[in-house]
Amino acid sequence: MDMHTEIRDFMVTMSKKEVVAAKFPNQEHWLPLSNLDVCFGPPLDFSLFFCYTKPTCGDNWTFVSKVEVLKKALTEALVPYYALAGEIVPNSMGEPEILCNNRGVDFIEGFADIELQNLNLYRADETIGCKLVPKKKNGVLAVQATGFKCGGLMVACTFGHQIMDAYSASILLNLNLSSLPTFCRSLLNPRIPGSFDSSIENLCIPITTFHPTKEPNLGANNFVSRTYIVTANIINQLQSLASTNECKRTKVECFSALLWKIIAKSGTTDKNISKLGIVVDGRTRIGRGDEEKTKILASYFGSVLSIPYGSKN
Repeated sequence: MDMHTEIRDFMVTMSKKEVVAAKFPNQEHWLPLSNLDVCFGPPLDFSLFFCYTKPTCGDNWTFVSKVEVLKKALTEALVPYYALAGEIVPNSMGEPEILCNNRGVDFIEGFADIELQNLNLYRADETIGCKLVPKKKNGVLAVQATGFKCGGLMVACTFGHQIMDAYSASILLNLNLSSLPTFCRSLLNPRIPGSFDSSIENLCIPITTFHPTKEPNLGANNFVSRTYIVTANIINQLQSLASTNECKRTKVECFSALLWKIIAKSGTTDKNISKLGIVVDGRTRIGRGDEEKTKILASYFGSVLSIPYGSKN
């Protein structure tokens, strides 16, 4: 029986749900999480979505045929990326690990009663996040393919953040079988002897003080996602305005500075604090000049990121 959910001014019909497993499964085994993986604390998911207009190569590409191609590609991708077909379960010590058992990936098919061009991408929480992006209930990855009235297609993936970061997701989505992923957790073993900077004390809080809500209320003071498209010529113009002959600013500096100013202007009182963090991939930094280790880390599949941030009144 079809399930119907109204999202503002359009309807989405979920027509099919199945589990897609690897074409050639590996022998069942356990894969531990790294120290950086477990830093995420409570389970956290993130999603990516991709929009495709109707193909111009004729009428042979129906929604059904496109979905079949996607599922076939997924069965092949899950062979080298076998961890994504597993599930997170506690080991004998109660620590989370990946059980690589080829449990499979939940794959959902749906149809949106709207033209793709009419989607409000700006308010992603209210449109895309509500029904066009799958909620991951089992395993470590969920995929949803949604067709539109215009013949367009959206493919949305929800990943378990304890298993991978956005860089790992890009490795998967730009699948290149000539460059296989690395799951070698020993690459991120802690230094011996260990060392840390005292500033870390200011970045950590006891996990007992963290009480995430099970179902966030969109009307409450929660995090809100926004998606923006910024063209290259605008970034170049920002860089030109912010730079001088003596001091040239990077594109990241220029854009983040502008974004921070916009956020700060939205404050209602002088006591508000504006914070800006930028996600940094640590793969090129952990190698510390070791070319061989840096090369291996480039294909490392997991979470190797940090978020340096600044805050000002």
